[in-house]
Amino acid sequence: MKLTISLFAGLADQIGAAQIDITYPEDTVTAARLKQEIADLYPDAAALVNVSFLAVNQEYATNALLITEQDEIALIPPVSGGEHDSAPDSFHSADQMYAITSEPLSIDAVTQKVNTANHGATLVFVGTTRELTGEQRTIHLEYEAYIPMALSKMEQIGEEIAANWPGTKCAISHRIGKVDIAESSVIIAVSTPHRDNCYAASRYAIERLKQIVPIWKKEVWEDGTEWVGHGQGPWIPTAPGHISH
Repeated sequence: MKLTISLFAGLADQIGAAQIDITYPEDTVTAARLKQEIADLYPDAAALVNVSFLAVNQEYATNALLITEQDEIALIPPVSGGEHDSAPDSFHSADQMYAITSEPLSIDAVTQKVNTANHGATLVFVGTTRELTGEQRTIHLEYEAYIPMALSKMEQIGEEIAANWPGTKCAISHRIGKVDIAESSVIIAVSTPHRDNCYAASRYAIERLKQIVPIWKKEVWEDGTEWVGHGQGPWIPTAPGHISH
């Protein structure tokens, strides 16, 4: 069987391709074996491969999962939150609550999605491009996403929030492509009947987004570039979200 694996962000840069093909004589292979095979074939990228996760049919795979030729496969490096060369475009979940776009974000448009007469609290989190990190000057950021899986994981965040804080409404929009200094890269709007749950759900949404949504950030500096991971210790996207009431 012939397997095609999609690559993103720093992995695509290190391996030098957005997709690779691997052929096996068998009809199935475990996720662990496939990941090891990729590390062996591309030793210069092995360190990054080892901390990445395979996604099969847009879900993070366990080591024992059996992969077939019919599966959609991607190798997901630690997420942050690349360059996107296509014309401006937007992608939405079926209910329009979650969006990925190369167009500027609107705080009012995202907030309007969660406004309801029965909720007395609304919080909006806006992530923007920071110019200085210590003495390092950022020129702009570039974001890349595995779009179908990213939208699916945003929807999952909304479902988890609704399960833990019943009645809560959540909307998330995230940029891809170039994002200049002081521009918004992500907007998360949350509304609840009371403010305590609103604070908790809003924090959960951004932390969970950084944990499971396959979106990557490239820092473009005056003297170079670097893909930036989530920066929160070991990256384990299969771990459950932390609930703080």
